[in-house]
Amino acid sequence: MERLRRTTGHRGNSGHGEDAGKGGNGGRGAVPAEAAELAAALAARVRGEVELDAGSRALTTMDASNYRRVPLGVVAPRDAEDVAAALAVAREHGVPVVARGGGTSIAGQATGLGLVLDFTRHMNRVRSVDPESRTAVVEPGVICDTLRSAAARHGLTFGPDPSTHSRCTLGGMIGNNSCGSHSVAWGTTADNTRRLTVLTYRGEEAELRRGGAGVPERLRAGVESLVGGELATLRTGFPDLPRRISGYALDELLPERGRDWARAFTGSEGTLGVLTEAEVALVPPPAARALAVLGYPQESAAAEAAAGLLAHGPLTVEGMAADLVGGPAAGALPRGGAWLFVEVGGADPGEARAAAEAIGRATAGETTGSAVLTDPLEQRALWRVREDASGTATRLPDGGEAWPGWEDCAVPPARLGAYLREFRGLLRDHGLRGLPYGHFGDGCIHVRIDFDLLTERGVARFREFSAELADLVVAHGGSLSGEHGDGLARSELLPRMYGPELVGLFDRFKTVWDPDGGLNPGVLARPAPLDANLRFVGMPTRPPVAFSYPEDGGDFSAAVRRCVGVAKCRDAGSGSGVMCPSFRATGREEHSTRGRARLLHEMLLGEVVTEGWRSPEVRDALDLCLSCKGCRSDCPVGVDMATYKAEFLHHHYAGRRRPAAHYAMGRLPAWLRLAAALRLAGPANVAARVGPLAALAKRLGGIAPERAIPPLAREPLTRWWARQGRSEGDDLLLFPDSFTNYLAPEAGRAAIRVFDDAGLRVRLPRGAVCCGLTEISTGQLDRARAVGRRTLDRLAGEIDAGRTVSVLEPPCAAALRTDLPELLPDDPRAARLAALVRTFAETLNERAPAWRPPTIGRPVAGQTHCHQHAVLGDTADRALREAAGLTGQLSSGCCGLAGNFGFEKGHFEVSVACAEDQLLPSVRQAPAETVLVADGYSCRLQLDQLAGARAKHFAEVLAEHLGK
Repeated sequence: MERLRRTTGHRGNSGHGEDAGKGGNGGRGAVPAEAAELAAALAARVRGEVELDAGSRALTTMDASNYRRVPLGVVAPRDAEDVAAALAVAREHGVPVVARGGGTSIAGQATGLGLVLDFTRHMNRVRSVDPESRTAVVEPGVICDTLRSAAARHGLTFGPDPSTHSRCTLGGMIGNNSCGSHSVAWGTTADNTRRLTVLTYRGEEAELRRGGAGVPERLRAGVESLVGGELATLRTGFPDLPRRISGYALDELLPERGRDWARAFTGSEGTLGVLTEAEVALVPPPAARALAVLGYPQESAAAEAAAGLLAHGPLTVEGMAADLVGGPAAGALPRGGAWLFVEVGGADPGEARAAAEAIGRATAGETTGSAVLTDPLEQRALWRVREDASGTATRLPDGGEAWPGWEDCAVPPARLGAYLREFRGLLRDHGLRGLPYGHFGDGCIHVRIDFDLLTERGVARFREFSAELADLVVAHGGSLSGEHGDGLARSELLPRMYGPELVGLFDRFKTVWDPDGGLNPGVLARPAPLDANLRFVGMPTRPPVAFSYPEDGGDFSAAVRRCVGVAKCRDAGSGSGVMCPSFRATGREEHSTRGRARLLHEMLLGEVVTEGWRSPEVRDALDLCLSCKGCRSDCPVGVDMATYKAEFLHHHYAGRRRPAAHYAMGRLPAWLRLAAALRLAGPANVAARVGPLAALAKRLGGIAPERAIPPLAREPLTRWWARQGRSEGDDLLLFPDSFTNYLAPEAGRAAIRVFDDAGLRVRLPRGAVCCGLTEISTGQLDRARAVGRRTLDRLAGEIDAGRTVSVLEPPCAAALRTDLPELLPDDPRAARLAALVRTFAETLNERAPAWRPPTIGRPVAGQTHCHQHAVLGDTADRALREAAGLTGQLSSGCCGLAGNFGFEKGHFEVSVACAEDQLLPSVRQAPAETVLVADGYSCRLQLDQLAGARAKHFAEVLAEHLGK
């Protein structure tokens, strides 16, 4: 999808109350006075974006590690000339430089310091693919999956595939020497690197390949002198194992290894030069794949078996323990406490299956069970569990926090079982817990450990444990890093692995390349202490808040700490879930879930973002958050940015004027009730069709001028119900949410007809009820509490009776099920009501299980509401559609309207872009006879206004076919 591009921050809604317009440079904060000279010099010589404001700096203080460093600013170079210009200015001002890709580094080497070069915005292209030589030329900011997609058009792929392949960059992969699940077959990034073009801090351009013909004389002479004088040390000082990533790969410059400058540079973590172009090797993937899943009693047994599987020529040998596997994916696993995922290939599906079955037979005597998966969707579901582990492992089964720091040490595969047993013992000795998983076939283990990084005592234990674990890894002949590099986490420990002599050569190697020490200081050579720069230092705990945050012990700081930076929210691939629609639309970090979490983190720290809850930087980043809650389900650690946004807006506007849209759309239910009471639907609808009157209403209400004001229903559902004179039923209460009641009562009437057909006796509440959704989404949480308490009062009898509460509007059901109990933790009725809430399909499934829907027998398209995806689930809906003979899938993305969001002034462009991501293309491509289904009123309205297509609530579709 073509993204919206902006050279400064998005200003969004222009009516930001009393502080509108403050905080220059797109609302991300003013440039510090001490950096003004640097900013002016960069702006004069760099064509790409130059951002030294507080918001931009805050976005790059952290990567996916435990570390934090504050940069002076960010430059997004457009090409190699821009990189050279930025380096020249940095050098003249004595400012260090850090190259940054996707920011998914786990050891701290991509944390901001000095000037950060962001390659993801412009230098992100695949320049060429040569199928004959099986190579590709790429820029450093290209996403791994983008390269793989380009290669796939020629029947090729790029072998290394870290779990972050959907958002990590080739520049970052080369900097870290990344690997991935398929390294047992296709090796590390260094194994797949052919040529690199780099710039040193002093501006020298070097073309790195075997032999070193393109290396400047100063650099070439210095490195050759160093290597030539230390041949014996270099030949004997490095352990021989497939995942040796730690330190500089000086042994690649030995004459018997071809003096491969590109391989020696790979894994140098941005400390030697800045990459501007790379030529990489591609491989032909097998035509078909099958996955053998082998069960073992515990992880050490799986680890001991892994090395023996390499003789079968697998593509992967990945290990996971039961603690990391849950949900539907667990049903595909054989019995066991740990599993190996062994992928094999073949010329056709039959050959691949036969190879997988052969592995199952060969290991039958040592496994607790095995299974072979050939369906690509089933395989993908399991791989997604593995890929999300870097996030899910940050939460232990009891909810405790766990952190990286010892994320990827590696030992010879044959030693892995013994190493894991001793590792577990070391954890016990220090009173720590962790969830190991990883690349068992390569001897590489990932683990998140429940370090206490919030107290001095906990940090001291972290340091002590790190030293002891380093010694354990070395005792097993291993590498401190087997994938993610040393960074700030392990560089200090390199002498324990290599000894002082070889580490001294690392320092000399760094000096030859970077005599000024301007590139990523503190990493690899002359390292910073591993317990310095920890990102939680100074972070307050338990600030006063409105929501209860039950999953985080009531601590908003802990909720913000959920974001560990794995950046799944930066996955812009179509069909990859709901999260994060605003990032997909703009491609900007501040519009991703991670970016917003980082800004909230910095807001709590108060060093870079200094105005606390009044911060314009945080406000403007959250302005384009659609409150879709997609991150609540799609983020591996369950960040709930919709709730954080509501919390922030609550404090941000406390005691001062709000944007007009908050008064108009944030209090929409009250206005709708008033219009219904005064019977104003007819006049209001006429006025909405009169151009000048509609324009005035939109201007006063903060509504986007591009939007049409939707019509009010002439007869609300509750008035129609009263006119029917029906007796109250005892089976269920139909909750007349504001959207159904006043804007789309046809959905409510249809639901009642279906419930009648299913033999369910329905009642409606006496008096107005509301979930408080619009107040919550605009941060009017005091009003939302009051609305919620009134609703609880009105429904007290239903709650006491334990009566099912059927809610037709998904976001209203989600608000009642999750938001209301978290806003009213002191009122037990809120939790009791939440337990009674059911969607339309859930109501039929539970209350009328014998009822059969009419057979419709047509294809279906449309939208699963984001809040249903994130909070409610759609299992019952899918089953009901299938029973009705509706074939096909609904769009899983975000429609882009999102209640008030798409109607607010300044949001129309992003709203349309979100709809164009998945929903609108799926509807355009649907056959003429397709039934359009969207249970969310916003989703239906978006389709009507952008595509001229009338979607219906599922209840309407069923009701229309009753009796046919």
